[in-house]
Amino acid sequence: MEKLKFYAWICRVNLYISAFTFGGGYVVVPMIRKFYVDEKACFSKDDLMEMAAIAQSSPGAIAINLGVLAGKKAGGYVGALLSAICGIIPPIVILAIISSFYVAFSQNLIVMAVLRGMQACVAAMIVDLLIDMVQLIVSEKQLLLTLLIPFSFIANAFFQVNVLVILGITAVLCMLVVWQKGEI
Repeated sequence: MEKLKFYAWICRVNLYISAFTFGGGYVVVPMIRKFYVDEKACFSKDDLMEMAAIAQSSPGAIAINLGVLAGKKAGGYVGALLSAICGIIPPIVILAIISSFYVAFSQNLIVMAVLRGMQACVAAMIVDLLIDMVQLIVSEKQLLLTLLIPFSFIANAFFQVNVLVILGITAVLCMLVVWQKGEI
C-alpha cells in the first residue's frame, strides 16, 4: 500500500511539474529539487546535479530525461515509467488546446503579456540553478573546475566561441587532470 501511495505521489509531482513549468530544460531542476530533494529526500542535491548533466547529454527533452532519472532514482523502473508518462501528458494536452485556439491566442494581448512574464520567471529560475551549480563546483575545491567557469563564460559571451568547442576543450582538460592523477 505504501508503494502505491509513493507511485501516486510520483505521478502527481510529475504531472504538476510538467504542467506548470514553462521553458523546459533547466527550469525543471528547481522544481525537482523542491519535491524530490527538499520535501521527500529521495536523493541528494549532488545526485540531482549529476542527473541534470546526464539528462542534458542524453537525446530528447531535458525535462523529460531528468524527470525519468529522478523517477528511477526514487521509485525504480516503475517510477521511471510513471515519470515518463506523466511528464508527457500535460504538454500534449496543452499543445492540443493551444493549437485549436491558436488564432485567438496569437492576437490576445493578455496572453502575450502573460507569456512575456513567464519568460522573466524562467530566466530567474535558470539564474538560481546557475548559482547552485557554481556553488557545487566551487565546493569541490578544484582550481581547474573553478577557473573553467569564468573562462567558459568569457569565451562564449565576448569571443562567441561555440558552446560545443568550449565543452570539448573543458572535457579534454578535465580528462587530462584525471589521467595525471592516475585515476584513469
